[in-house]
Amino acid sequence: MNFGDEDFELREIQRLEGHTDKVWSVAWKPATGINGVPAVFASCSGDKTVRIWEENSTGSFQCQAVLEETHTRTVRSCAWSPSGKFMATASFDATTAIWENVGVDFECVSTLEGHDNEVKSVSWNNSGSLLATCGRDKSVWIWEVLPGNEFDCVSVLQGHTQDVKMVQWNPSMDTLFSCSYDNTIKVWVENGDSDDWHCIQTLGESNSGHTSTVWSLSFDSSGGKMVSCSDDLTIKIWSDIDKMQDLHQNAPWKHVCTLSGYHDRTIFSVHWSREGIIASGAADDAICLFVENNDNEVEGPTFKLLLKKEKAHEMDVNSVQWNSGDRRLLASASDDGTVKIWELVCLSGQKLL
Repeated sequence: MNFGDEDFELREIQRLEGHTDKVWSVAWKPATGINGVPAVFASCSGDKTVRIWEENSTGSFQCQAVLEETHTRTVRSCAWSPSGKFMATASFDATTAIWENVGVDFECVSTLEGHDNEVKSVSWNNSGSLLATCGRDKSVWIWEVLPGNEFDCVSVLQGHTQDVKMVQWNPSMDTLFSCSYDNTIKVWVENGDSDDWHCIQTLGESNSGHTSTVWSLSFDSSGGKMVSCSDDLTIKIWSDIDKMQDLHQNAPWKHVCTLSGYHDRTIFSVHWSREGIIASGAADDAICLFVENNDNEVEGPTFKLLLKKEKAHEMDVNSVQWNSGDRRLLASASDDGTVKIWELVCLSGQKLL
């Protein structure tokens, strides 16, 4: 994509109220907001609920459902299955709930138990056959999705030494990534045909990694690049050497570059759009957008700031996520109890290439 010298604006489309506590996370439903299908997303909150929002015919979002009376504490994370038929919600009540979406209704069809305390994050793999959860008990759990809304824990991974903040599957292969209060990102793969999973790589300070809590990570559309963010006020770009060069190494992920000086408080969330735009949200109440700088390929890829939206929210920005549909919509969630919908607009009127 060539952004050239065009000017862009992150335009606020709507401010959504309804949650009665801080909003922790947002997740767009797959295959919505495209080909005439209205955009749909979920938000989850310290008020113990999940809200489902749908775009109406005028392009504004309305709350279509409130998922409540299931979790007894904060809902920290929500994630749709690839088909959009199911949603998983991770809670501080030590459970992960599985919801089935039938029409406009949502029914809790399974509750996953096992973590000692707060579950911090949940993620489906690309085929919807595996689910990962992580929590304050320092563990990562991998669940196999079985017929009849059954879920079987196939592995409990104990590599981290502190609270695990997020789990995320690579979009192009069944490789799981986790990031933690122990300042590291770990890469997990399955042992051949067995159900045993093991850590093949730890990305830490010794290999140009973060020096404080790693809060979030995201992949580009190919799965060959990863972005991470941290309490150390930096955003780091990583590349899968195997994927780029068709090699097979035990430690394929390498640090590419570090973006610093853009946020002055903890960076809580990063998300890479299908077009290659990285969004970040932080405790400085701001949202930043970054794109690859195509001017300098000699020393490897570098990234530049496309724009910074100061005071995007009145308090910490906890989550940012791009919609993958026709419009460049970004959802953000905040400690201020609101969700905002933004659209990236080229001020010259030209479309992004």
